[in-house]
Amino acid sequence: MKLCALIFLVYLAIGAVAGKKNKLCSQILDKLSDLEDLINKKQDCCEPKPVAPPSSCKEIYDKDSASPNKAYDLKLGDEDDTFNFDSKAWSSMSPVSPENGDTGLDDLETLLPTYWSTSFSKICLGMKVDGVTRFLPLHQKADSLYALIGDGQYRATSLGRDAWKKLIGPSASLQRNCNREGFNSRGSGSVKTRIGIIANQEGDCRTPDSFIGFGGAELSFKNVCGNRAAYFPDHGNKNTKAFGYIFVQ
Repeated sequence: MKLCALIFLVYLAIGAVAGKKNKLCSQILDKLSDLEDLINKKQDCCEPKPVAPPSSCKEIYDKDSASPNKAYDLKLGDEDDTFNFDSKAWSSMSPVSPENGDTGLDDLETLLPTYWSTSFSKICLGMKVDGVTRFLPLHQKADSLYALIGDGQYRATSLGRDAWKKLIGPSASLQRNCNREGFNSRGSGSVKTRIGIIANQEGDCRTPDSFIGFGGAELSFKNVCGNRAAYFPDHGNKNTKAFGYIFVQ
């Protein structure tokens, strides 16, 4: 009987020790798991996050505002004929007032060396009308903006007339036909634009009377940048002058 009791007590002691060991092992494994999670979190924290590309033209400007020369190609307005359609500035490789490239979204015209020296896959077009600046992104690959414009050849885009009208806002107006858009858009008449869209009330592009664009020309109103519309346009006759901004990315 004493022998049986002794064996039973030894069994209990071994069981208790084994239970403590199992519990201790379990606790150690839990701690190791917590430590592993902590290490993984620290690695995630320390690893650099991928930088998302800018989602809008405005974001590109904000990002490069400290060094606008990285983004600007040119700024143009209607103070003079510096950037009208027939200006030599479009077909030359000479800067115009490069000091104005550091002044932000103001009304100081400039053409920077990036016009002929910077390749890109996206153009950001902006127009300021009555103090409100609106942007339009254009996905276009080129060695430079000069490569698209300088030789005077027409190169089509496919944004659509409604997209171009957004640059002006709710007052935008165009005739309903032709709708030739892109670079060096022109017919046989006086209405033409270096970047933008021309339209006509007739079923062709020979004599357009309206446009929205940058580097425009219209003999009667000399609208270099903005919206000119006459002869039955969809939102009435207009001669809206804007200040334009062109960025590349």
